[in-house]
Amino acid sequence: MICILVVAGHGTVLEAQIKNDDTGLYSHLTGVPKALLPGVGGKKILDFWWETVNTRQLFTDVYLVTNADKYKHYERWATANDFPVENVVNDGSTTLDDRLGGVADLELAIRSRKLQDDIMVIAGDMLCADHNFDIAQVIRFFRSKPGEVAIYYELEEGEKSSSRGIVEVCPNTHRITRFLEKPKEGVTASRLASVVFYCFRSSTLPYISEFLALQPQAKCRSFGRFWEWLINERQLEVFGMKLPTGFQLIGQVGLSDYTKWLTHYSAKQQNDPANPIICRSYARVGLIGNPSDGFNGKTIAMSICNFWAEVTLVESQTLVLLPHPLNDPTEFGSLQDLFFISRKEGYLGGLRLLQATCKKFYQFCFKQGITLTKQNFTLKYDTNIPRQVGLAGSSAIVSATLKCLMKFYNITDSDLPKPTRANFILNVETDELFITAGLQDRVVQVYEGLVYMDFSKQLMDERGYGEYIEMDMMSLPPFWLAYLSDPSDSGRIHSNVRQRWLSGEPLVVEAMKSFAELTDNARAALQARDWSRLAQLMNQNFELRRSVYTDECLGPGNLKMVQLAMQFGSAVKLPGSGGAVVGLCLDQTKLVAMRHAFQEAGYVFCMIVPYNPTASTSPHHHS
Repeated sequence: MICILVVAGHGTVLEAQIKNDDTGLYSHLTGVPKALLPGVGGKKILDFWWETVNTRQLFTDVYLVTNADKYKHYERWATANDFPVENVVNDGSTTLDDRLGGVADLELAIRSRKLQDDIMVIAGDMLCADHNFDIAQVIRFFRSKPGEVAIYYELEEGEKSSSRGIVEVCPNTHRITRFLEKPKEGVTASRLASVVFYCFRSSTLPYISEFLALQPQAKCRSFGRFWEWLINERQLEVFGMKLPTGFQLIGQVGLSDYTKWLTHYSAKQQNDPANPIICRSYARVGLIGNPSDGFNGKTIAMSICNFWAEVTLVESQTLVLLPHPLNDPTEFGSLQDLFFISRKEGYLGGLRLLQATCKKFYQFCFKQGITLTKQNFTLKYDTNIPRQVGLAGSSAIVSATLKCLMKFYNITDSDLPKPTRANFILNVETDELFITAGLQDRVVQVYEGLVYMDFSKQLMDERGYGEYIEMDMMSLPPFWLAYLSDPSDSGRIHSNVRQRWLSGEPLVVEAMKSFAELTDNARAALQARDWSRLAQLMNQNFELRRSVYTDECLGPGNLKMVQLAMQFGSAVKLPGSGGAVVGLCLDQTKLVAMRHAFQEAGYVFCMIVPYNPTASTSPHHHS
């Protein structure tokens, strides 16, 4: 039997309330996924489930399904808790709106890992009142029955049956005769609530895809809806097993529900924290023209909502830069933990970006004759931009930090205009930290949205920055993104293109001109809404890059993703320095098949959600 722990929920009420709680008691839990919050007895909720199912005698394998937004948290948890990192499945979604739905997440785990055994599914973010129940008994019960098994418990007083999936169970056979997803008051007398804790026979697994085919919308793909369909419509034999304990934190719960369970949990009361300044910068994808931004070329790039970096600044007695628990670990479970994390992440996360930005900011203001007030602050950051896949993760942190500093010290756009700001961010990375980079990422992160950029030599020489034009973002075509889940593609060798360009090699000089032409043509195609033309230009962009940079430089990982996309007739190119591909597929059917192919090949795949700074509909817009 295989166990699958599902923790792919998004942006819950609880997370929002923790973030907005002004008592300061929960500030250390900001951004932490529900399953990794402290549970009863101070253990993380997920730790309890992992301890419960981590027995080789019962399960041949345990998998964890999460989303792209919280993947890093669970990857780090896995490393520290001896959970096989390769068994963490990433569903590629970053918001509630692009979620797959519980049943689709389960199906992704089964399909991508080619599972063919009986399966136990548990929501890894449920809080269980009694930690002594025996999971072996659940399996024994399952083995003794000719069908599936669903766990239920009796609602406690005050709990409303309309907030749960309610089951009606035959007292003699234990068969579930009816499943009611969040029934209205008075529809059933039953107080038996089903939780996400089920056992499936391998022979039942095909029902999952049948159900998904009927439910294209994520909101209808909940486990409750699935069981309702399986039991009421397909008349499948499902047996109920009751656990004599309460289950909590199911669905959208708030901070008060959580604290009720954690009265023993207390943290130091902070003295009236001032209003924090919170700023976000988004990841970006180069749609056309890259990588010519470092070579006086032209590019068009776009900010995307899927991934972002967020920096929080709060006034404080001394100046403090807080290390990020995932990206700047200073505490490790063991020497082995330190070894694996350092090998994967290197030694420097985002903390050095905050520090370099502060240093450069001070220097800039001093040079500009701007007197800064004597105020100190505490800076912390969070990001869900995957590392080392060319989506401008480091410049997003610098850019968000700069926004916070400008707000805190009241530095205006006239003090630090947008074009200069982009150069500033680039300098933080190139001068202070020796990160090789071009201007494109920083320009997009300062202007936001869809931006056309011309870095012509004449402009750059005359005024130090290019021509940056914000483009209309209404009704863009469906761009997609795929990236390596573990991008340590050390096989990629550094290119000598810069040297070749500086020495005036005709092939390279001509290529940079061609990138600029492609960009102008793409701009026209975007304005004319000619998506097939745009797709064609994106493909040409990749071929041109390939001819100049050679396959050795592009590396096998990038080429594999490009070839996979081409098999489905999708336009495809690298959105940045490598590790990811961006594409445009105009055929909906092929797009679905391609998404599956990428996921099965072990890549993370998501549809791009463009970030439009002018639209009020853009989520979490922090100026």
